[in-house]
Amino acid sequence: MKKMIILLLLIGIFYVFIGDALAKKLTIPSDAIRIRIIPNSNSAFDQNIKLKVKDKLEITMYDLLKDAKSSEEAQDIIKNNLDLVDKDVKKILSEENYNKGYEINFGENYFPEKEYKGVKYEEGYYESLLITLGKGEGDNWWCVLFPPLCLIEGEENTEVEYKSIVMEILDKYFNN
Repeated sequence: MKKMIILLLLIGIFYVFIGDALAKKLTIPSDAIRIRIIPNSNSAFDQNIKLKVKDKLEITMYDLLKDAKSSEEAQDIIKNNLDLVDKDVKKILSEENYNKGYEINFGENYFPEKEYKGVKYEEGYYESLLITLGKGEGDNWWCVLFPPLCLIEGEENTEVEYKSIVMEILDKYFNN
């Protein structure tokens, strides 16, 4: 009985600390650099173009920023590679016969409020790479470039093994 009470207490403490750690993990640092892609409209075609641009830029930006150690270094890398971003966007749009134009802006740009995984991100102006396709009137996609909160998806062949510390504790106490 004593083991069970200790075990339940440990599990409770574990969840308090893990919950706090997960909340902090989902918080965007104040010096973060974001990316936002706004499509021309919400038509299936325009949304598809947005996703193709997103997919390409995730890979490009991951390759560029994977070794950046600070937001200042990441800013310099982005500024020095805006021509590569432009080339990537232009290539996707050309391949898709998209002729509505686009704009690329790196600096302080507006972001609407967003809720993701139960966490609300406030609207405001943030350091970001903004790609506006056509009139920019469609539902946007945005994420964080640095620290690379969304660019991990751009890395290929990533294998992740999930373990449950609770199950490890239970196995330790009940299988010995």
